[in-house]
Amino acid sequence: MPLALLALAVGAFGIGTTEFVIMGLLPEVAADYGVSIPTAGFLVTGYALGVVLGAPVMTVLGTRIPRKRMLMLLMGLFIAGNVLSALAPAFGVMLTGRVVASLAHGAFFGIGAVVAAELVAPEKKAGAIAMMFTGLTVANVVGVPLGTLVGQTLGWRVTFLVVAALGVAGLLGIARLVPDLPRPGGEVRIRSELAAFRNAQVLLAMAMTVLGFGGVFAAITYITPMMTEVAGFADSSVTWLLVLFGLGMVAGNLIGGRYADRALMPMLYVSLGALAVTLAVFTLTAHTKAGAAVTVVLIGALGFATVPPLQKRVLDQAAGAPTLASAVNIGAFNLGNALAAWLGGLVIAAGLGWTAPNWVGAALAASALVLALVSGALERRTAARTAHDDQGGRVVAGAAALDTLV
Repeated sequence: MPLALLALAVGAFGIGTTEFVIMGLLPEVAADYGVSIPTAGFLVTGYALGVVLGAPVMTVLGTRIPRKRMLMLLMGLFIAGNVLSALAPAFGVMLTGRVVASLAHGAFFGIGAVVAAELVAPEKKAGAIAMMFTGLTVANVVGVPLGTLVGQTLGWRVTFLVVAALGVAGLLGIARLVPDLPRPGGEVRIRSELAAFRNAQVLLAMAMTVLGFGGVFAAITYITPMMTEVAGFADSSVTWLLVLFGLGMVAGNLIGGRYADRALMPMLYVSLGALAVTLAVFTLTAHTKAGAAVTVVLIGALGFATVPPLQKRVLDQAAGAPTLASAVNIGAFNLGNALAAWLGGLVIAAGLGWTAPNWVGAALAASALVLALVSGALERRTAARTAHDDQGGRVVAGAAALDTLV
């Protein structure tokens, strides 16, 4: 594999770390700024909304700029946002830094995947793209737990400075190792790309993405206070719980990717249904250390088992113009994060307890399952209608042929 893929993986590692590490540091950040933990949860919401906005906008802008230069600009945004977060004198300034960093997220993965595929022979494209995304996966197993540990030991600001340094490493690697690639041929055909959003199946898939992934983050956003205040874990143990969550993510992502091509909709039915049940049960298992640890792994696995099939569902249904739809669906994952973090903060602020966000997550995942069932039913009805029309057409054609012979 080309060394350029390593540079892309480093960038992905930094982005994955900064997105998720804040969830392990919410109490420290809240205490430093003198705000409540639900208010600090807006740092998750703000980042997620920034990805929702940045994914399509930056992707469209990226069609007018050589890909290598665009990747470097995106890493520059990422570095600036994390430095601003680390040095922010007030909560509002830190929130701004989070949004600035988030603008690079969706476009980096979208453009980076294209670049990765162009760096290798056609038969190795999938492996090259997987290599880049390995950075994101490893971030949740290594970067997030270590970042949480550093933040709890040396201060949360140090964590964001370290993440900014990762961004510098990624930027230098891209500048040094990624070859100059030509500007993408042609401009994005906005009208044809937007036409994909008139497809009900595309909209249903994106709604499933928002609700299903939101179910995961309703619980995980507030994992630190839930585990320390309810399960009785020490603050330092949160690091290892995040490792378990990351390992569950890796396993779920592999399983979801394996079955997305074989039985996409059944995979969604099973994973979303099991996720809803697991999140509901988490309100009980969160009261014991062993039960909480096992459930955290299951939430990571079941939640991320939905990612490959959901992304593939959008690409399949928007096959004629997948570029913008794919970018928007990346934003949809983060819109789910934002929605869940906000709703979870509301139920905590309402005095319903630290485990209340789990009920919110269960409701979101169950709603996604309902949409999946509706989507599957519509697809079967469309297929049956098409088959009926084809059969009718063959009957008419046969009758016409018979009339000709007579």
